Amino acid sequence: MIGGVLLAGIVFVNLAVLRLNLRLDGVTQASSKLKAQNAALQSQLSSALASGKIQALAHSRDGLVEAPSVTYIDLAKP
Repeated sequence: MIGGVLLAGIVFVNLAVLRLNLRLDGVTQASSKLKAQNAALQSQLSSALASGKIQALAHSRDGLVEAPSVTYIDLAKP
């Protein structure tokens, strides 16, 4: 009788540990996914900031300015 109760307790504890491991695995996967997304966003941000830095450097060092907007004339109209 006592052996059966102990065995049931062991089974219960093992099932609880298994559930916790499954939750932990899900959290670990979500964490990895978020880290990958953070890395991608940091890369995009770095690229976006670099464009402004390059423009500022080109202006200050070489005196370059951004080209004015382009307009087109329709030559087919009389």
